Amino acid sequence: MKAKILSILNLFRNNWKTPPEGRYMSIKEITSLSVGGIGVRLIAHCINQMIISTTNTLLGNTIGIDAQTLYVLYILSMIASFPLTGIRAHMIDNCRSMKGKYRPYILSMGIPTVLIGIFMMILPYDTMTLAAKCFWVLLCNIGFQFFFNFTIDAYESLINVLSPNSIERSDVLSIRCIVENLSPSIANIFFPIVARWITGQDTLYDMRVYRVVFPPLLIVGFLISVLVYVNTEEKIVRPKKHIIQVRFSDAFRAVASNKYFWIISLAGWMGFLEGAFGSIMGWMYHYQKACSAGQYAVITAIAGNASLWPNIVAPFFIRRFGKKKIIVISNVLNIGLIAIMLPVVRMTGTPHIIWMLLFCSFFNQFITSLGHLITPSINADIRDYQQYISGERIDGMFAAVGLIGNVISMVTGSVLPFIYNSVGLNKETAVSLGYSANNVYDVLFNHDYFVNISSVLIVASIVGAVLNVIPLFFYDFTETRQQAIIRILKIRAVFEDRETGSLTKEALDEAVAFIENAKNNSIKEKTAGKSKEERELNAEIETAKYIMEELSKYETAQGKFELEIARRIASCTIENYLDEDIISASEINLLSGDKEMKKYAKKIFRDLKYAKKAASRYFPDGVKLFDDSVIEKLCDDEYKAEVALRAALDSMKKAKENGENIAVHKNAVAVCRKAYNDAKALVRAANKENALCYSVVKPWLDAVKTIKQSENYADTDVLCQTTV
Repeated sequence: MKAKILSILNLFRNNWKTPPEGRYMSIKEITSLSVGGIGVRLIAHCINQMIISTTNTLLGNTIGIDAQTLYVLYILSMIASFPLTGIRAHMIDNCRSMKGKYRPYILSMGIPTVLIGIFMMILPYDTMTLAAKCFWVLLCNIGFQFFFNFTIDAYESLINVLSPNSIERSDVLSIRCIVENLSPSIANIFFPIVARWITGQDTLYDMRVYRVVFPPLLIVGFLISVLVYVNTEEKIVRPKKHIIQVRFSDAFRAVASNKYFWIISLAGWMGFLEGAFGSIMGWMYHYQKACSAGQYAVITAIAGNASLWPNIVAPFFIRRFGKKKIIVISNVLNIGLIAIMLPVVRMTGTPHIIWMLLFCSFFNQFITSLGHLITPSINADIRDYQQYISGERIDGMFAAVGLIGNVISMVTGSVLPFIYNSVGLNKETAVSLGYSANNVYDVLFNHDYFVNISSVLIVASIVGAVLNVIPLFFYDFTETRQQAIIRILKIRAVFEDRETGSLTKEALDEAVAFIENAKNNSIKEKTAGKSKEERELNAEIETAKYIMEELSKYETAQGKFELEIARRIASCTIENYLDEDIISASEINLLSGDKEMKKYAKKIFRDLKYAKKAASRYFPDGVKLFDDSVIEKLCDDEYKAEVALRAALDSMKKAKENGENIAVHKNAVAVCRKAYNDAKALVRAANKENALCYSVVKPWLDAVKTIKQSENYADTDVLCQTTV
């Protein structure tokens, strides 16, 4: 036992700041991400209860906006989200901050999120008309659409770029979820107790409770979330001098062609009714007096604890079965677990029946959490795949294309209000039962209506769960293929870095090892064994075959066709290639026998057409070419300034740890920071100036890149003999 404890202590000491071999994240980084996540989840716990939806109990039961009106507000907030999401996507995909693609936004978007949330809590709803309530709730939600969604997207997506290792990402996600889920669990335990203390009643729907609880939670949550910003570092696999220049339309089309994105998105869109039962337990406590405030605090604590256990077992399940099997099986089991709730709610009024509902809810939440834990890891894999097929890291554009889901949600969002109204959750029923028309949810005080409405919602949830699982059967992106893609991206980056003179020995050695291992393992046959060693060998063999397919892709018919088109374009000068008839519509029609060739030819035809249109519009007197060396020089200056700033910050940090006077170091940091900001501004200005020109010459540049890649792949021995 002592030896085991010492081993764990040594692990922490050796890997606190340095990742273990084969990994990318240190223990300090994982700890900061997880503990900082408590803060992010506290913010999300509060703001999610302010987001407009037809089932929102804060807006409906407490503030007093009926479901039909909430649906109208929901439509308006969704419409407002469209341009805001597009702006967010463009900002992320063209970000060149030394702090990374996502980290800066945890602070810059977190601050306004917290301020808007506090403002929404202090509004005097008791003295407002319905129109005034709707105006302020909608205005705050439009703010949330940008700032809150940006904050959460930055935090959730950060894991995608902290490590390119899919298994490591899954492990870290499990640890992160175990730790961060403490925040809503703690909040849920104390909320009914605080409510009882403030109101003197067993009620959750009193605005005074939210005003006391939410503002402090938001402030504390933000302060804790700063840990994520301070102690994590993004590690995107791409060439060091890669110039980020992503045209919105190109990025949109690239993501739209990602089949895995559509499979996962479709699963979410089709399962829009799955969570319809979510309010029933709270309703049973508040309207049917199924338990006391203290008992309900225990119930919510137990229910919240259901999310803990999947996080513990998920890494082992992923290693053994893979993400697809887990997410499909968990969703199938979820259908049955929701169905079990139906006879339970029909026994409402029976003593202690809420504990039976808790039993069903606990295991439903257990299974659902397991699936939810897998989803971020799957989304990270999908973004790796996107970089593989498009050559750019365009994570932000996934949110923009996902706006299609918002349109779908606006349509499907009318279903639940329709169900509510049709089963009696409306003003007419409330008045007929002797309740006020100001809050239709008072209908739930009536036992028969409560049972009927709850039963219908459970049936709707079953339908949603069934629809949700269907697309998942078509997901076939394995962990092995993801591993192969990361290795391929690293090999590509090494070739590009060699051309720009920014290749490091570590990157070269790693890429050479990947290539040599692939050549050796690709000729081996997979075994039928079940042991861990045999599974790992089989994975290496499969990975090797993917890498060899990449290195030999220009020897295939498809690769030769792409190379032929590239040579046609590159045979012209960059100034006049648009004057030539590179590929015609008639030639494309002749390719009807090969779908992939025809698809590629259409893409080239479309890109050339766009380039010609842009050239005609913006450069009627001829394209004014930009000097690549100028951009490269500016990027190199920016990179050197970034390195100098990092060194100055590290030096100041060490001096502070040693108790030295850091005044001199502060001055050095200030000088380096100014130099870095100036260099970054010059790069930004140059990129902006050349953006239009880039869109005109991009097909020619892509053709040259394709030819160069084919030459590199044809003779990998040259890379293996390269020295740095």
